[in-house]
Amino acid sequence: MSRTVEDTAHASAPVLAAYRYCEAITGQQARNFAYGIRLLPTDKRQAMSALYAFSRRIDDIGDGTLEPVAKKGRLEDTRALLDRIKDGRIDDDDTDPVAVALADAARRFPLPLDGLDELIDGVLMDVRGETYETWDELKVYCRCVAGAIGRLSLGVFGTVPGAQDAERAAEYADTLGLALQLTNILRDVREDAGNGRTYLPAEDLAKFGCADGFDRPVPQPGSDFTGLVHFEVNRARALFAEGFQLLPMLDRRSGACVAAMAGIYHRLLSRIAADPGAVLRGRVSLPGREKAFVAVRGLSGLDARAIGRRQSVRRRG
Repeated sequence: MSRTVEDTAHASAPVLAAYRYCEAITGQQARNFAYGIRLLPTDKRQAMSALYAFSRRIDDIGDGTLEPVAKKGRLEDTRALLDRIKDGRIDDDDTDPVAVALADAARRFPLPLDGLDELIDGVLMDVRGETYETWDELKVYCRCVAGAIGRLSLGVFGTVPGAQDAERAAEYADTLGLALQLTNILRDVREDAGNGRTYLPAEDLAKFGCADGFDRPVPQPGSDFTGLVHFEVNRARALFAEGFQLLPMLDRRSGACVAAMAGIYHRLLSRIAADPGAVLRGRVSLPGREKAFVAVRGLSGLDARAIGRRQSVRRRG
C-alpha cells in the first residue's frame, strides 16, 4: 500500500532533496510532462518526477555523442543501478539523487520497474541503429520506450476501487504510450533524419513513395508525403481512442494529469494532420494557452466523463 502525502512530508532530508532535484530536471527538460504532473498531489508528482529523471538519463545516453560501444557500456551500468534499486540496495544518503528518489518512490508505489529495463532495451535498439520493416516491428520499439512508461505511470496513479474493466488498465496505459510515441515520431521525422534515423515502417514509406527519407524541408518529388502522414495519423488516432479508455478508471487528479499530457499530444496530432508539411519545416508545438485549455478540460473531468458515456453506450448496444 502506498504511503500518504503526510508520509512523504516526513521523509528524510536527503530524500526530499533528491525529489527536488528530479523535479528541477523535469521542469527544465520536459515542459509538456511537467505541465501534466503539476495537477497531481505531492506524493504522486514526486514519484512521476523520479521516473522521468531516471528515464531521461537513459534517453540522454542514447541521444548523446559517445561511440556505440561506450553507450552500450553506460546503458548496462544504468541497468546495474536499476537492479540495486529493485533489490532495495539504495540508501537515503546515496550520492545519486535520482536513484534515491526512484528507490523511495518504488517503496511508496507498486512500480513495475522492469519497465525501465524495457526502456533500456529500446534505447539499445537506437544505439544499434535498428530500422523497422512493419508496424508490428515498430510497435515492439514503441512498447519499450513509451508503453513501458505508461505502465510505470499507472503504478503511481492506481485505479479507483470498483473501476469497470480495471484488469485492462495496464493494456490501455501501454496503448496510450504507443499513441504518444507515434505522434513523437511524426513530429520529429526531419530531426531524426538529420541524425540518421528513420522510425516509420519501411513498408509504409515504400507505399507512399517516401523511401528516400526526410532530409529536406519539402517532400521528395513524386512522393505522397501527405498521404503517408494521414495514414500514420489515423493509426495514432485509433491508438488514442483505445488508450483513452484508461481515463474513467483513474481518480480525478490522476485522470486530469493523463488527460492533460495525452491531450496535448492528441491536439498536436491534429495540427500535423491539418498541415503535414509543417513537420518538415520545423518543430510543431502548441502555444501555452492551448496547453492550458487542455489542462482545464482534463481537470474538469470532461474527457473522462465523455469516454465513460461512450463505453456505457457500447456495452448497452
